[in-house]
Amino acid sequence: MARIGDILLGLISNGTGDFFLASAWRFTKPLAEARRHHFHRHDGRVADEAAFRTRVIQTAEHMSELAALARVQTCMAASTPWGGSQMATIYVEGIISHSTSGHGGFHLAPDRNRIVDVSVRSEGGWYEEDCEWAIIALTFPDVFTGYERRCAEEAAKHTFPAFWEKLRGRRLEPGESRSKDRSSFDRAHANDWIVISAIASFHHVGMIEVIATKGGRREISQDERRFLVPDTEYSKRSSLGFVIDLQLHTIYEGPSSFAGWSARAA
Repeated sequence: MARIGDILLGLISNGTGDFFLASAWRFTKPLAEARRHHFHRHDGRVADEAAFRTRVIQTAEHMSELAALARVQTCMAASTPWGGSQMATIYVEGIISHSTSGHGGFHLAPDRNRIVDVSVRSEGGWYEEDCEWAIIALTFPDVFTGYERRCAEEAAKHTFPAFWEKLRGRRLEPGESRSKDRSSFDRAHANDWIVISAIASFHHVGMIEVIATKGGRREISQDERRFLVPDTEYSKRSSLGFVIDLQLHTIYEGPSSFAGWSARAA
């Protein structure tokens, strides 16, 4: 465990040999009295104690930089795309983050917004907090901490790869961007049969019954075919999808393990 100001960080086992980072706020007791139930937030997986120590150092640096940035939290009457603002954080003049009851994001004043690259610029100056915040962090790095900038780099690679490549002056290689890899996969297999649903076969031991469509498209009008794939093969599938090899996987028209398949086919 480690205490940094009001935050307590803990390396906790999930019982299967893996670990995750957990945190608690305003835990005032001695560290020896901390127990698992005191931690209320899951902050992601960590490999081992060395990785935990690295995260602790990064958190301490982040908190120190936050204090130096002196952001101002306040309440202000503002209508956002996600509802009325309940809390606003002023990063600097013209860059404000709003929280609402359900979501949130940034708003840029017009002069700030004109600085954002046109390829990712929002006409209204609103940028939601899940992905688009990374555009703000990479456009105005001086008002974000080092930890935030690193997170923004990763988020932009996966969500706005063309913007990241333009900003950094290099191409993202295969494996560096989920969305770019997805686009490449979809183009390469637009006319192949891609699995869209799978279930362990009740009728053929060791086989997976799958439903596939051309290009993995899911429109109601798409022709669907069933195939049987060995479970040992299917378990090694790419995260982007499983491509049916018509030389190896024959069309299956036997009894189905999918509930409702017969009725749907009829």
